[in-house]
Amino acid sequence: MTVGGWTMASRILGFVRDIMIGAFLGSSAVAEAFLIAFSLPNMFRRFFAEGTLNVAFVPMFAKKHEGGPAEHKAALEFARDAFAGLAFILVIFSIIAQIFMPALVYAMASGFTEDNRFDLAVTYGRIAFPYILFISLAALLSGVLNATGRFMAAAAAPVLLNVIFIAAMLIADLMGGDIGLAMTWTVPIAGIAQVVLVWIAASRAGYRLIPRIPRMTPELKRLAIIAAPAALAGGVTQINLLVGRQVASFFEGAVAWLYYADRLYQLPLGVVGIAIGIVLLPELSRNLRAGDTAASRDALSRAGEMSLALTIPAAVALMVIPIPLIEVLFQRGAFTLDDTKWTALATAIYGAGLPAFVLQKVLSSVYFARENTRAPFHFALVGMVVNAGIAIGLSYHLGFIAAAIGTTLAGWTITTLTWIGAVRMGAETRFDARFWSRLWRIVAASAIMGAALIAATFVMAPLFAIAGVKIAALGVLVLGGIAIYGLAGHMLGAFHMAEIKSAFRRG
Repeated sequence: MTVGGWTMASRILGFVRDIMIGAFLGSSAVAEAFLIAFSLPNMFRRFFAEGTLNVAFVPMFAKKHEGGPAEHKAALEFARDAFAGLAFILVIFSIIAQIFMPALVYAMASGFTEDNRFDLAVTYGRIAFPYILFISLAALLSGVLNATGRFMAAAAAPVLLNVIFIAAMLIADLMGGDIGLAMTWTVPIAGIAQVVLVWIAASRAGYRLIPRIPRMTPELKRLAIIAAPAALAGGVTQINLLVGRQVASFFEGAVAWLYYADRLYQLPLGVVGIAIGIVLLPELSRNLRAGDTAASRDALSRAGEMSLALTIPAAVALMVIPIPLIEVLFQRGAFTLDDTKWTALATAIYGAGLPAFVLQKVLSSVYFARENTRAPFHFALVGMVVNAGIAIGLSYHLGFIAAAIGTTLAGWTITTLTWIGAVRMGAETRFDARFWSRLWRIVAASAIMGAALIAATFVMAPLFAIAGVKIAALGVLVLGGIAIYGLAGHMLGAFHMAEIKSAFRRG
């Protein structure tokens, strides 16, 4: 509840941020250059931050933290060594990136070379790239907090980022400044603010990480060995994104359509899947360390059960009412009816993959808790082949939408392989009987909700044609869908309100 609530706040503020970017910059060269510059540090953070280092760091740190006073001191030294080592590597990496920024921009958006967007993106990229240093250090500090059972500050950090972005745009507009440049400088400034927030929280938790000269210890070597496959797996994920972006770049407007669709399905993915994965990883690490098979299986099963109870209906909604969602959220100004149509199609396809993306986050915790990062890397490689084959191969027949189809089918492929591998590990990493009993009930309740949404959309269609009414109409549609799903789920036994309240109290 803590992580999901703050993540929800961050995603909502992120929507506000994107709406404001559209209002101020539209689809101008400045807007496109900024989006590419901002995506560069965010792409590389998957190698160094939450997608890689933390999956290796958190289990190792959690085991030390759970020990006695001597182990606590060892945990503090280990965290300080990791903090210093990561900072050293990223400072060097940031300097190299400054030198080769034109090559990085070319790899991200080769089409920019034909106009002034390229030079603008290079300039913005050099300003924004140091964000990789700050956000990666913030991720490590967040791992320390999560392992100690403190989730609020780490989950609130992204909210701070979006608040600073929104404030920067408003101030720049009020003062008549260059909004594109103001936003670009905001990136590293917001990164520093995030580091300060989680550093203070970690210090209060007893882990004051003071920068010092890095040193290579046996435990850091082990950390690097464990993290390397996860970094490669993160690299595979980025290759998938690059493939999709390159495919879309051959179709006018497609990059934007996929971006807006991605923003919509990332909301439930972040609120549910990532949040549950963050909380589940340290809990599984502790249970496996203690040899508590029953507790490990129960934690995994309840996490899977709750995540699917929340994301399957979200997936159904994205598939059956994408046009009202996109129309109300984005269709204004330069965003046309044609843009709504194509973005809605991509949203529906991404929605079909949402349960896979969320379940993958849950199941991956089984491997990371055992300090096994090699298997997820191998699964990611298979997913990369599937994604590239479908996205490139079908693009000649289906156009840009092949990129979305490739992403969704690759997600289901990776999730299936991850689940099969978890089953083979033993009883403690398998979903229990209650999970499978609840799953079909969740699917049935979601189907009932989907049918009701289709009928309601048809009846309420005239309301969506009225500018001042369509926001309220969408609100009625969404709240009505939630109510129908809640009632159907309760009647079918998919979940019980007492269980949800209990889980929220524990959270």
